[in-house]
Amino acid sequence: MLTKQKLDELAIKKNTQNALFEHADPLQVASIYKDEFISLLCALFAYGNAKLIVKFLSSLNFSILNLSENVIEKELKSFKYRFQSEKDVIEIFITLRRLKQEDSLENLLSTAYEKGGIVFALKNLIDKIYKINSYSSFGYDFFFGKKFDKEPKSPLKRYNMYLRWMVRKDELDLGLFTRIDKKDLLIPLDTHTHKVALAFKLMQRKIYDFKAVLELSAKLREFDLNDPIKYDFALYRLGQSKEYKNLLKP
Repeated sequence: MLTKQKLDELAIKKNTQNALFEHADPLQVASIYKDEFISLLCALFAYGNAKLIVKFLSSLNFSILNLSENVIEKELKSFKYRFQSEKDVIEIFITLRRLKQEDSLENLLSTAYEKGGIVFALKNLIDKIYKINSYSSFGYDFFFGKKFDKEPKSPLKRYNMYLRWMVRKDELDLGLFTRIDKKDLLIPLDTHTHKVALAFKLMQRKIYDFKAVLELSAKLREFDLNDPIKYDFALYRLGQSKEYKNLLKP
């Protein structure tokens, strides 16, 4: 099992700009713009091969979020990414443009968070997304995730990663939101982090779901009650690079 001292050392080492740019990562693109809507796009497109994610994000003209829906349709012709068709990508940008016209993401998420916590905030955002645009397809629905009632089944990795970027502020994360407390953040659980957490006995749940998110987040609070998700990037990179296997050796 990883000790608090070792985890803290890893967090200090990995939560840096140098470590961020060691391997492709969507936060590299989000860090250029430091914008809540562009960051959400970067986070929600963050599935699949990291190099391809960054390549796709780098090809997008995010300024069209401020232009008309007709311009968005023209500008995004021939843009597609994995599960998202050209039409899906267009509708994703249209949805975020409409959201931007109505309110800031910080206000939308923070107001719900103040009423009911992080999970309620994410539920509120996803509900709002589907309310603001009636378009539906496999790629579009995959991108924004499924609506849920009280608790999701999915780990909501990409949304929790977005909140980490927005809420935490250090050399790694952007800290654009001020009304959500970092102590309440949840781990952006992906397959790499899940594998590392199991290997180091930070958790027991072998199923990769939201209950696993809650279990690992609770464990990390034992190491740092006020900033438990500061360990996320280090755990992720240990898994991505397979470096954790060396730490397991006696």
